[in-house]
Amino acid sequence: MLSLSTVQAQPVQSQPSGLVAFGPQRTGRIEAELVPMSQWVAPGSTTVVAVRQKIAPGWHTYWRNPGDSGGATSLVWTLPDGVTADPILWPLPSRQRLMSLMNYGYSGAVLLPVPIHVPASARPGEVLTLTTDVLFLVCSDQMCVPEPLTLSLALPVREGAAPLAKPWGADIERLVETAPRPAGIEARVTAETGKLTLTATGGPLAGADIGQVYFYPYEGGRIDHAAVQPGRQGPNGLTLTLTPGREAASSPLSGVLATDKGAWEITAQPGPPLAGAQGQGALAPLDEATSAPARTGVLVFLQALGLALLGGLVLNLMPCVFPVLAMKAASLSAAAHDPARARRDGLAFTAGVLVSFLVLAGALLALRAAGQAIGWGFQLQSPGVVAALVLVMLLVGLNLSGVFHVGAGMQNAGSGPLSRLPGAAGAFFTGVLAVVVAAPCTAPFMAAALGAALVLPWPMALAVFLMLGLGLALPYLAISLSPGLLSRLPRPGVWMERLKGLLAFPMYGAALWLLWVFTRQGGVDALGLLLTAALLLAFAAWLLGLAQAARQRGERPVLATICATVAGVMAIGLAGAAAGAAREADAAPQGESGPLAAQPWSVEAVAQATAAGRPVLVNLTADWCVTCKINERAALSSPRVAKAMTQANAAYLVGDWTRRDDAITRELQAHGRSGVPLYLLYRPGQAEPEILPQLLTEGVVIDALTD
Repeated sequence: MLSLSTVQAQPVQSQPSGLVAFGPQRTGRIEAELVPMSQWVAPGSTTVVAVRQKIAPGWHTYWRNPGDSGGATSLVWTLPDGVTADPILWPLPSRQRLMSLMNYGYSGAVLLPVPIHVPASARPGEVLTLTTDVLFLVCSDQMCVPEPLTLSLALPVREGAAPLAKPWGADIERLVETAPRPAGIEARVTAETGKLTLTATGGPLAGADIGQVYFYPYEGGRIDHAAVQPGRQGPNGLTLTLTPGREAASSPLSGVLATDKGAWEITAQPGPPLAGAQGQGALAPLDEATSAPARTGVLVFLQALGLALLGGLVLNLMPCVFPVLAMKAASLSAAAHDPARARRDGLAFTAGVLVSFLVLAGALLALRAAGQAIGWGFQLQSPGVVAALVLVMLLVGLNLSGVFHVGAGMQNAGSGPLSRLPGAAGAFFTGVLAVVVAAPCTAPFMAAALGAALVLPWPMALAVFLMLGLGLALPYLAISLSPGLLSRLPRPGVWMERLKGLLAFPMYGAALWLLWVFTRQGGVDALGLLLTAALLLAFAAWLLGLAQAARQRGERPVLATICATVAGVMAIGLAGAAAGAAREADAAPQGESGPLAAQPWSVEAVAQATAAGRPVLVNLTADWCVTCKINERAALSSPRVAKAMTQANAAYLVGDWTRRDDAITRELQAHGRSGVPLYLLYRPGQAEPEILPQLLTEGVVIDALTD
């Protein structure tokens, strides 16, 4: 038997009588029908039919264990003589969170396969009529409606193997092949104070590179369905920490262990934890896209949208965005007394921000769906992207400094001289640059929004990311659409040229910061190549400026144009070589200079320190995260914090995410985060750490250590 369920299998001794409902049956909330996997059935064989559900948007049905509320779909069969039905082969459900509740169920289109056994006495040429009375409990976030339907299917009997039926046969076959089933996994459940430790080893878990996991219990009340399930991977299996439910007992715990490498039925016997299930790294919660079509409560989605908008607004105040604020300020000043231009630029800038957020978010979701362990800000983990941004920031600075001009000629300096590509294209480019540079920052409210987005269905996730972009662009958009605010800015004049030169320096500063990040990623040799590329690019920009001035005088600067082109091409080539030369060394994380000594973070280091009775302060950071660096200098390098750490006998561990590190990515995901910074305080005897705020002060850290 492939799976157990509470479904009733009821064979009878005669053909069903009365009206038989073939084809789809519908109510206002659900459409259902009985569909076959094969075109016919042979005597003495087993076939599979499925209850196909098409659930209305905003409604859902339930898995065999509905979770904290609801009720499982049930079947009562009326079958011909000798024909029997097995229980449902339940597909993995989606997790349906509503406030403090967690339910397991289905939305959209769902197939529930059921094996059907045909007796050898069935005669070719017969037609077997299968009928089932189905009771669906169909629920929304506000109400539940029982929906009883009677479904029937006529199956012809023929000799020989049957081909798959269209249109559902291949889908049913796939569900049967991938249905959770026992796979030789040994499991134990250990009851400890306030928690259950589930260990599983052997079978397909041995040596598997598992990144995500979730346990679906078969019985309600055995665990707290809404609680997080922190996981660790070991050399021969994995460990999950579960929160006991209201009916927790010392009896075996059965359910489905679902991972990104497959799902299997397990029964965990009470006993001590199994060896080989711990010690290598944190596991993230199973992505809904890996398991089943997800459904998320409207309130949860709206909350994520609100937090994303707030996070995007606050992102304008984060240090990452300061260089791009210079470009925004320049364009606002230039268009202050031209409302039509201001509106155009505001809308184009917003479009650049939203498109860029959409592209980055789509890439992030696609890579995560493909099994890649990456998080927000992943673009700055690539030396190639950092090298390109160095050159872009340098070019923007040189343009602001008047070395060369893009778009409007120098004779138009009074009407639109400031800094950038002309018109809507320049505003759009400014929005793109704002997102690429600012995205690695995580402002307050962003962590919760990003964490929610990465477990939502992809259309909802993209909506959350777009709301982040809208928050980032909203102040600039609001000013550009407000003639009253624009009219208060000074009229164009000499001051604009001076402002233009002044605003070049934040761009040079951003280029220098990115050079430092690149050095940390690629080493001194790669830095030398990139500096040479920057020099050649500056030379090309200077030649381009000379050529532009010559054109203003009516000359044809052929030589300067050719030399500028050659220098620019050489700069791009050297930048590519610099990115290729970036070393892959696993350098140990280095703490900031100061009295607080750091050690490299690892799961084992945390376990060793807490086992020795020491609290552990974990700092997951990156060199390209300006918020991280400010926290480290303002709070974590403080002598007062160092004194409090010494008095508490605390260990300080730093996880460096400057370059891609899948172990750190999984640790972030395990705590509902997709980016840095993340600060964790582990206390001896407590399984779960305290998560400290993203913006640290001395007082926050000292109070946490002395609690």
